[in-house]
Amino acid sequence: MIEPTASISRMTLPQLQAVFLAIRPRILTHAALVFRGMRCFDQKAEYFAETVAVAWRWFLRMAERGKDARQFPSVLASYAARAVKSGRRLCGQLRSKEVLSELGQMRHGFRVQSLPSSTRHNFEELHRKIGAQRRMDSFEEWLQDNRETPVPDQVAFRCDFPAWLKTRCRRDRRMIRAMAGEERTLDLAKRFQLSPARISQLRREYAADWNRYCAAPPEGEGLASLAA
Repeated sequence: MIEPTASISRMTLPQLQAVFLAIRPRILTHAALVFRGMRCFDQKAEYFAETVAVAWRWFLRMAERGKDARQFPSVLASYAARAVKSGRRLCGQLRSKEVLSELGQMRHGFRVQSLPSSTRHNFEELHRKIGAQRRMDSFEEWLQDNRETPVPDQVAFRCDFPAWLKTRCRRDRRMIRAMAGEERTLDLAKRFQLSPARISQLRREYAADWNRYCAAPPEGEGLASLAA
């Protein structure tokens, strides 16, 4: 039995381990509070282990300087959990500028996920039987090498289309993106609470507006031609 008044600096390593194990439940409790919003069980368990490991390292360092962490276990646990959440690990620090770094994803507000398999592969046999051409889903289209459209046209579209969307209201932008995703007219009508006829009318209006936008001269060119 280790007395509470025993000098921390005189303890052997097994004694220090026994003392730390006594405050370990407090550390895990603070870790559970700090990481309560994490859904992945395996990742949460890893963060708990890192919190205990960081707290153990700090506990030993304080013991070497004669400081007894038994007097402030909650403070030790709180700082260790927050340090792990900020990217601190037992063996170094996570880099915030790496794409696969958890710290970088948290700070810059993005996440990395694997590309799902095509959602249309199950219908390949059906399409072959009826003689229809299988269309690519969105992920396949992103990965597909477009050899038909010239590169300058691709670049122009990637620049002009977002600029054109900014000229429309928020609801129009949502509807245009849904139409670009090849949603059916009936589905669009139900989603935006409009009649199918109105959806078809909007398709024509958006197409005409896009054609007018593409046909318009670049900014300043019209004035230059008039001045000439």
